[in-house]
Parts: sequence; structure tokens; C-alpha cells
Amino acid sequence: MLIAIEGIDGSGKGTQAQQLVERLNQHNITACLLSFPRYSETLFGTTIGRFLDGDFGPLDAVAPELAATLYAGDRYESRGLLIDALDNHQVVVCDRYVPSNLAHQGSRVDRERQNDLIEWIEKIEYDVFDLPRPDTVVWLDVPPLISQKLIRKKARRDYTDKTVDLQEADLGYQQRVQQLYQSLANSRPHWTRIDALEPDSLQVRSIPQIAEDVWHTVSELL
Repeated sequence: MLIAIEGIDGSGKGTQAQQLVERLNQHNITACLLSFPRYSETLFGTTIGRFLDGDFGPLDAVAPELAATLYAGDRYESRGLLIDALDNHQVVVCDRYVPSNLAHQGSRVDRERQNDLIEWIEKIEYDVFDLPRPDTVVWLDVPPLISQKLIRKKARRDYTDKTVDLQEADLGYQQRVQQLYQSLANSRPHWTRIDALEPDSLQVRSIPQIAEDVWHTVSELL
């Protein structure tokens, strides 16, 4: 089984992905974690880091099709690792996967172009690069204003010395990505939305509370 943990920047994907792997292993289900992009492990990943650090200019200077190809290329370089992980584990959990490419690049074009671009990206990832499709996608729904605060608490990343990268610094962009994630979650049956906020509140739920919802979603599929 291949599980993708998704969400905008700062939504806690990495934490929840790690929590899920640990819980699966505790239940004697062999599981491993892969995180994308693989900034320091692949040629494409290193280039993505340069893109996010502003080496190629502002975000709008790089066409979404070109950016999408970088992210897809990072996964293609990692395809052997991914296939081996699936062959040797009952569950592989990805902190970001193809759905991130759909949401991030699709949000950069007009609504009239979104469906065409999403189909194009999926064709590159799944057909041309022959990457496996996720069995389920868990979307952590965090409002962008909240996620921006969480981003600033992140540890230093190996691809930038800045507190925030190009994507993280742009609130309007994060809002558009969030909206497209919502649209994808509403239209795709294998997606599950998990609310990261307390009911009727702007208070972020605790890591264990969110992890419990993630576990409930995944355990029903095992």
C-alpha cells in the first residue's frame, strides 16, 4: 500500500507521516517513510532547492509546466527506491507525493487551465515516468494564516538559509494551493480530509489528536 500525506507548507505532513510509520510498525505492519522532494539526494531535488531559494528568479518566472517537471523528475530519480520500498514493506508512507505537484502547480494557472494542467502532470508522473499511484491520500487541512506561523518554527532546511522559501513566503499562493487541495479532495474518492483545527476555533489540534485521525483513516484500509 502506498499512502500520501498531503497539505500546504507548514501543515505538519512530515510529523504525521513519521507518526504513522511508527504506529504501523508498532502493530507489526512493516512500513517506511519517503519524503519528497529529496533535496540533497537527487539531481532534480537539488535543482528544486535552487528554484525555491530564488536562484531562477521569482516564483512566476518559472512556468508551472517546468516546475512540475522538476518535481516529477525528482520522483523519477527515486523510482527504484520507491519500488524497492513497496516490494519490501507492507506500507510505504510518502511525505508529499504526486498530489503536491497537482495542487502547487495547478494553483498557478487560471481555473480554465487547471484541469488540463493536472491531467498533463498526472500523465508525466504516472504514464511517462511510470510511478505507482497512491492507494490513498490523506490531506491535512490547515488554514494558510495558521500554517505561515508554523512554517516560521521549522528547523533550518538544507536547501536554503532563509526562514521561508519562495512558496512559503507567498500567502496568496498558499491560499490558492489550499483551495485546489480542497477541490481535489472533494472530487476524488480515495482522498480523506483531516481538519487540523479544533471545532469552531482557530486553535490547532495537538499532534496526537491529528495522528489518531490519520490512524483511523489508514487502519480502515489495512
